[in-house]
Amino acid sequence: MIKVGIIGGAGYAAGELIRLLLHHPEVELAFVHSSSNAGNRLTDVHAGLMGDTDVRFTDRLQLKSIDVLFLCMGHGKSAEFLAANAVPSGVRIIDLAQDFRLASPGNDYVYGLPELHREDITKARYVANPGCFATAIQIALLPLAAGWMLHDDVSVNAITGATGAGVKPSATTHFAWRADNMSIYKPFRHQHVPEIRQSLSELQPGFEAAIDFIPYRGPFARGIFCTAVTNIDPSLPEEEVVKLYRQFYQPAAFTHYVDCDIDLKQVVNTNKALVHVAKVATERGAKLLVTSVIDNLLKGAAGQAVQNMNLMLGLDETAGLHLKPSAF
Repeated sequence: MIKVGIIGGAGYAAGELIRLLLHHPEVELAFVHSSSNAGNRLTDVHAGLMGDTDVRFTDRLQLKSIDVLFLCMGHGKSAEFLAANAVPSGVRIIDLAQDFRLASPGNDYVYGLPELHREDITKARYVANPGCFATAIQIALLPLAAGWMLHDDVSVNAITGATGAGVKPSATTHFAWRADNMSIYKPFRHQHVPEIRQSLSELQPGFEAAIDFIPYRGPFARGIFCTAVTNIDPSLPEEEVVKLYRQFYQPAAFTHYVDCDIDLKQVVNTNKALVHVAKVATERGAKLLVTSVIDNLLKGAAGQAVQNMNLMLGLDETAGLHLKPSAF
């Protein structure tokens, strides 16, 4: 059995990660570290795990006893933790924060988007899990970059559930404010844009067009619904674009091109990503409308992290991730 440890086990994504690992056929959950919850049962924080485990949080680091370490702390905390603690060289690390997502000298983390870096992930010792918005937006745009079709600005609108803001309460996660409400935040300056641009430039070197991203807070708990719009050659048949998407995602274990309109309920509580494209004639030419949907806590965080672990260890990529959406 593969022994796994988690640092920072109290958040929403960590709760989903624990749930997945407890039911993974190849994994033993060795410890879940949380200084503020040490001694408490996991179910004291993650009530959905009742009946699944009696494990307690610990404040002890048992790094020599594990094969894989998941870092589920706030942004900036992963680098601090690794600077302060010696992780054995044989332990694989998957970081769910943004600390190592951008390429830089000395950064030996592979960017963990399987649809883009599957082979690199299979050889990696350290993986930087992508951001949730970044995952949804890249799934919408990567095939266009692969086909060298991104020549104009891209307008992106994406709405996320309340869990995307993390477990710590705030004015904009309070039920009375969030229910039956919508708002924007960080327009044009969201922290996930640089990693999106990094991936698009990898497939289409020289890509310099603007990514005008408007994030929305939605009145629901989980999921991301994303639309991306860009100009496209009016003479290019829609069927050719669809073919490009189908071919790009044909090897993907969880990402699927679909012919019909898509909605959040098709992916919530799963590790799936769905994508759909439509070419629309306009007065000035033609626009391409791309829609993508994911669960922000699974494909956008914990599920993708387990998918990456499976690839790193040579396991079935889908192990522990056979999750089904609700019928309603």
